[in-house]
Amino acid sequence: MQWHAQLAWLGDGVAADVLIEADGERITRVAPGVPAPDTAQRLPGLTLPGLANAHSHAFHRALRSRVQAHSGTFWTWRETMYKVADRLDPGSYRALAAAVYAEMALAGISCVGEFHYLHHRPGGDPYDEPNAMGEALIAAAADAGVRITLLDTCYLAGGIGEPLKGPQLRFGDGTAGNWVRRVGSLHEETGKAGRLHARVGAAIHSVRAVPREQLSAVASWAKEHRAPLHVHLSEQPAENEACLDAYGMTPTRLLAESGALGALTTAVHATHLTGEDIGLLGTTMTGVCMCPTTERDLADGIGPARDLANAGSPVCLGSDQHAVIDLFEEARAVELDERLRTRVRGHWTAGELLAAATSNGHYGLGWPEAGRLEPGAYADLVTVALDSVRTAGSDGYAAEAAVFAATAADVRHVVVSGRQIVHDGRHLLIDDVPGALAEAMAAVTAPDPE
Repeated sequence: MQWHAQLAWLGDGVAADVLIEADGERITRVAPGVPAPDTAQRLPGLTLPGLANAHSHAFHRALRSRVQAHSGTFWTWRETMYKVADRLDPGSYRALAAAVYAEMALAGISCVGEFHYLHHRPGGDPYDEPNAMGEALIAAAADAGVRITLLDTCYLAGGIGEPLKGPQLRFGDGTAGNWVRRVGSLHEETGKAGRLHARVGAAIHSVRAVPREQLSAVASWAKEHRAPLHVHLSEQPAENEACLDAYGMTPTRLLAESGALGALTTAVHATHLTGEDIGLLGTTMTGVCMCPTTERDLADGIGPARDLANAGSPVCLGSDQHAVIDLFEEARAVELDERLRTRVRGHWTAGELLAAATSNGHYGLGWPEAGRLEPGAYADLVTVALDSVRTAGSDGYAAEAAVFAATAADVRHVVVSGRQIVHDGRHLLIDDVPGALAEAMAAVTAPDPE
């Protein structure tokens, strides 16, 4: 397979007339300054490595627009989210997630990290197949043609010292030991089944949802399997206050003492941190996933992304609750939010933000061989138009145009593991993605019958 990119971002800058060759799912050659051979598919515009959406809750997509009609806080938003969560089953979840992942593919995303805690039946009884919901998400990713890291989430408490209740009951496994047994089975089965598009990682929902004495079991399982470990961290001041009251330390310090920080760990949000927290994350090389469109939509706050990166934490990006699915918007928001916070411009270069959207995200999801245009990497290509009303006239500044002007609507072609998934803005596996989204959302948001 051959592609010829008019322009391509190669990590250290943009090159012209780049011939990219692949043998199956891996790149074998990247050659700038080469005329286009007749056998190559031409890619006009700027070609990037596949984007990595490092933090997704697929079912939250059903809330888009609906939760914008009311005021409130993160906590009132959460109650609406629970109502949707309580209506899903493996079939409806697969249909919704496949449509959401197809929307991601149209936006240039080749790999998604699904932070998955919707494990059991309403009320908490296991399905006959205990991992039926996780299996539905893995199948949905295959339906949409993207890779997935299923971040199977340990969720044991409704708050520090509080039991699960209501819709939360279907999240819980009772103990971290039960979680280990269930996720271990899913991890083993995914490997045996040869699902090359899927890997299984671990997640701690938050320090309010996993008791102190159970945190180390989750961290140990992830380390034993060299699996990525993700955790919601300090998303809300109330979380920090509860942790300080209960344990006399911040959530970051608690995770550090539980052995949960490290280069294979990604802290999601990391919005309300102390200077010591930033140092702990940086010195352990713990990654940080910023989700700016969600953090601003839920009025969470602006996280210290630049300080974290300076301290040693790689920054990646996620669309989280999918207020929008657009990693270009997430990337530029990291810079623009920092400008609002500091009233100074120019904290991040376009190249740094593209790395956050590509190689850093793939590494955080346990796919270190993805996110770069180089031999040996997965053949994931995303071509962004440079002749749209948003990007026209960007001659000489293609990377800046992609980050600071382009949107998901400017993605024209997407190749995942050597297979074309999007051609000229059309998904090749799911013909009517808007229709699939509307149908799947209607199934889980329709009013209950009187």
